[in-house]
Amino acid sequence: MDLTPYVSRLSAELAVAAEAGGEDARALAERLTAPLDSAVRLTLLEALSVAADEITRDLAPGSVELRLRGREPSFIVTPPPAEESFAESAPGPVASPAVEADDGAMARINVRLPEQLKVRIEEAAAKEKISANVWLVRAAAAVLDSAGTGPPAKRARVGGQQFTGWVR
Repeated sequence: MDLTPYVSRLSAELAVAAEAGGEDARALAERLTAPLDSAVRLTLLEALSVAADEITRDLAPGSVELRLRGREPSFIVTPPPAEESFAESAPGPVASPAVEADDGAMARINVRLPEQLKVRIEEAAAKEKISANVWLVRAAAAVLDSAGTGPPAKRARVGGQQFTGWVR
């Protein structure tokens, strides 16, 4: 997306507004136009970023990302998976009804993963033709539904025996 036409339009509008103030106002507007270019571009990028976040909240589990290459922003759209594509995919964990319910409330969490694990998650999601976000939500829901809601217990060795599991 090229922001130059929008920045140029704003500069032209500033020049038109300055015409009403006389020669001094026009000279001031010309001096302000160049320094305002960066500020206007940054403000437009912030507005686009907020818009992408709002669209993502409404589109969830799909998403919209704003990426910047050089000075030009672009959008990456990940549509929500179609219900048929999940049903037709290879058998795997199915999310619980609580996760599938669309109550409109979404929360964001940032997770740091080892690169190898991230790659494996993306590959698994691609096999099911869903986004990595949807895959992670379904995987977390499946684990919590099948094993309880507590954190995994630490492994302990007692007399040569090994114990693992959930502790309440």
